[in-house]
Formats: sequence, C-alpha cells, structure tokens
Amino acid sequence: MSLTRRSFLILVGAGTAAGATAGGIFGASPSEAASPAGDVVGKITVGYQGWFACIGDGAPINGWWHWSQNWGQAPSPSNNAIKAWPDMREYTAGYQTAYANLNGGGAAALFSSYDQQSVNTHFLWMQQNGCDTAALQRFNPNSSEGPTRDAMAAKVRSAAEAYGRKFYIMYDVSGWTNMQPEIKTDWIGKMSAHTASSAYARQNGKPVVCIWGFGFNDSNHPWDAATCLDVINWFKAQGCYVIGGVPREWRTGTGGSRAGYLGVYHAFNMLSPWMVGAIGTAADSDSVFQSFNVPDQADCNANGVDYQPCVLPGDISARQRAHGDFMWRQFYNMVRVGAQGIYISMFDEYGEGNQIAKTAETQAGVPAGSGLLALDEDGTACSSDYYLRLTNDGGRMLKGQIALTPTRPTQPAMSSTTTVVSLRSRANNMYVTADNAGASPLIANRTAIGTWEQFDLLNVSSGNIALRAHANNMYVTADNAGASPLIANRTAIGTWEQFDLITN
Repeated sequence: MSLTRRSFLILVGAGTAAGATAGGIFGASPSEAASPAGDVVGKITVGYQGWFACIGDGAPINGWWHWSQNWGQAPSPSNNAIKAWPDMREYTAGYQTAYANLNGGGAAALFSSYDQQSVNTHFLWMQQNGCDTAALQRFNPNSSEGPTRDAMAAKVRSAAEAYGRKFYIMYDVSGWTNMQPEIKTDWIGKMSAHTASSAYARQNGKPVVCIWGFGFNDSNHPWDAATCLDVINWFKAQGCYVIGGVPREWRTGTGGSRAGYLGVYHAFNMLSPWMVGAIGTAADSDSVFQSFNVPDQADCNANGVDYQPCVLPGDISARQRAHGDFMWRQFYNMVRVGAQGIYISMFDEYGEGNQIAKTAETQAGVPAGSGLLALDEDGTACSSDYYLRLTNDGGRMLKGQIALTPTRPTQPAMSSTTTVVSLRSRANNMYVTADNAGASPLIANRTAIGTWEQFDLLNVSSGNIALRAHANNMYVTADNAGASPLIANRTAIGTWEQFDLITN
C-alpha cells in the first residue's frame, strides 16, 4: 500500500518569518508575475486523487482502494479510511459496502474512480464551478498500483477533453525509493504521451509537470539537494514548466523544510507550499498570511518564480469548515497577496476530509452508525455542492471578475434537488429553446417541451437565479453585458449569468 500525505504531514504552528511586510505586497500588479496568464497562472487548479476503486469495478488493483484500511474487504465502520461520505446521487454506478444503510434510507454504496462515468461526473462539476485545471496525483507507479494509475491518467485525459478542462501530471514522490531514475523513465515512457492532448495544461507554451515532495524534512523524502536539482533541471530540459509542491517553510529552511534547499526551490517555475495540517481556522490563515504568504510572494517576485498557494475547505471530521468561512478567508488572503494562481487541496480527498466534491449534506445521507459528519455539522445547512460553488467564487475573485471581499458572496444553503423549468413566451405562447444543442441563441419557437426546452433553475444567492440548459449543460448568459441575445454557452456563473426571478 502506498504512503499518502496523511502519513507524513508535519503539523506546525504558525510561526514568524523574516521577510517583506504586508505593505509591499498588497498592491502587487499583474506585471510582477513571472509568467503571463496560462493554464495555471491566473487559474484555479484542483488536486485530483482519482484513487478510489472497488472490488468488482474491473480495475487491475481489484480492491477497495483508499476506501478502507484493508483493501481486500468492503469498507465498514471498523474498516474505514475516509472522513466524509460522498453525495452519490449523480453517479450511475455504486458499489455496495458493509456499512449499514443511509440514515435517510438507501444502500451505502460508493463510487469507483475507475468508472469513466465517475471521472466524467467530477470533470462536469469542475466545468460547472470554474475549476480550470486538474492536477492528477501520480505516486510511484512501479508497484501493484501502477496499472490502475496508468489507466486513471487515460480516463482523466478523456474527461478533461470532453468537459473543456485542463489537466497535468503531479508526481507525488513520497516514499518512492528509486525516484531519481524512475520518474524520468515514467515520464518518457508513459506520461509524456498525454501532452499531445489538447487538454494537457501548458504554461508559457510548455507542458506542465508538478513534483510534490522535494525538501520535506522527513524520512519519506530523503533526497539531497543535488538529486532534487537534477530531476527539476531534467524536466526543464524536456521542455516542461515545472511546479514544486514544497513545505510551508521552504523559504526559511526551518520546521518542515530541510535546510540548504533554497536553490532547489528557486529552480522551480512555480512554487505551491502545502498547507494541509498547518491551518484549521480563519485566524490561522491570517497568521500564515502575515508570517509566510506575504514574504513568500515577495521572494517569488524577486526570483522570477510564480506563486500558487494552497486553499483548503477544511477537514469535516475536525469541524474546521465553519460553513465556508474558513475557506473564503484563505481565498481572500491569497488574492490580496497577489498570488499567480491558487491550488485547491483537494477535489476528491474524502480520506482527509478536505474534498470540495459533492458531499453528504445531512445525516440522512450518511450511513447509520458510521460516525461520519455531514456538511451541516455546525448547524448551518450546506448544499452538497457548496464548496464547489465557493471555489467558483474564489476563482472569479482571483481573475478580477468580482471585487476583492472578505465576505463570501454565496450562501451555503441551496436546494440540492434542482428545479427543472421550461419557459413559455407570452408573446406567442411558444416554448423557449436552447436551439441547435445550445449553440444558437435562445428563441421561443417550440410547440412542445423536449430536452432543449428544459433548464435547471439554480438559486445563486438571495433573489438571484441562474439557468443551466439541458441541451448542453451550459449556463445561460446575457452576453456582451446584455447587448447580445441570451445564449447558453458559459461554464460558470458570473454576473452576466445571474437573473432576477419575478413572478406574477
């Protein structure tokens, strides 16, 4: 069984670090970025594990991969490896576990990442919620997990192409004994082939690769600085834009970072310091902002390195989320520091409880006797997609589509049972259609309701709604600031995609 990040997270309190003061960073302009906007600069990237499997799903690993401690046996309260239960209502396939039925009734089934439909569902959610790029986690592939991980790369590629998202390979080198030669062989022999995809992320015209784990001060990351530099420079020589997933204390070489690695860190094109296990409250984020983020951004600016700090929703089991306030404070701090991009830790990490993917809203959606919490654990109702919607808001703030604000703009509660509506024009008593499978402007010329004449009515905020066309699953927009006809061609909800609902 592979080591995961949970095995070696270094829990450290927010310390004081020397560096630039806040006053020198808050006014950061785009010109200070080392790179122009691309598939990671100016974008929201989500960490994508894609490492859940079930016995019977056809995956080569043939086990309950990451769902249970003993992969040979079905997950149960005594054989559990997760901290949150997924909302399963949009998956076409589920695999029966040994948990009791859900509190609200129904079987306690789980999805398999090996099912293409599961990956497609996740990438659809990314498309709908402004997640631009997915970083596919790839641990040491030279083990029994290797064939399944190889297959997952192909499935992620297919989904990214289908839903207009970008993806890249993120090597997690934790516990990879013979990493230095094997990572090169894996890239040349297998993973580099995926850069031929139109969906493969590029930055500065170069395919993106991330290496997570250099410089961590623990036995799972034992490489000296020279070894790390060799690997980084090798990937750069292959023409890659290389991101480093590094310790929080990378700049000071203290705490979780090995000393003497600053040259390694500066060799990366982009740095993404890890924050899971280091913060758990909005106050923690403010402390880290002053002690780490501000001087980190100044150091990156001075050395021509792009900065992609982590934002995490919080561990449900530790009651960190505060119905979005914890995550939003991080978005606010990372945007005001002038970060070149934001990395969400993670999309589907049900094992750490830090997932933004759809999650059980209430105890009705959790297996009886499991001890797992739901999104309403603090007494505030949250829709299963709330942290996806919050990520969309954070991305809009990063991109300047909404103003910098310390107050989250979207309410947690929204009915997860979407209302499907059709619109009939009083002008001619005809139904409005997203004609030509949504490629043409909306027009009222249908005498009957079919797929193209149906829309999901979504409550965006108090008094505001959005319409998502069944024709293409895109949002209706009042394009060109309302100067053009309505058309369903947006992947995320912004100002132009919001409408007042007036009934009479």
